[in-house]
Amino acid sequence: QVQLVESGGGLVQPGGSLRLSCAASGFTFSSYSMSWYRQAPGKEREFVATISSGGSTYYAASAKGRFTISRDNAKNTVSLQMNSLEPEDTAVYYCRAQWAPNTYWGQGTQVTVSS
Repeated sequence: QVQLVESGGGLVQPGGSLRLSCAASGFTFSSYSMSWYRQAPGKEREFVATISSGGSTYYAASAKGRFTISRDNAKNTVSLQMNSLEPEDTAVYYCRAQWAPNTYWGQGTQVTVSS
């Protein structure tokens, strides 16, 4: 059974940091590209960052320079280090695994940036 379980969300003040993690199981993790998406209230889900099976990374403009995605194939986890957080980063953050034609999503973890 495929599972993606996000953790690490919470409430943080502007300028603070959080590290999100996604634990994967039930599929060959090392073969999949792993991504983070987010969805703010009233908005569509949007891309944040991705890391390929080979370790190449790509970021949305809003995340570049502040967020870092990484993966540990030995532990079947993908992480998102988020620094210099802004209120606009408030959203539910989702982990996604993709290797065509398969796409899997986690349930999400809430990140709230507020003073």
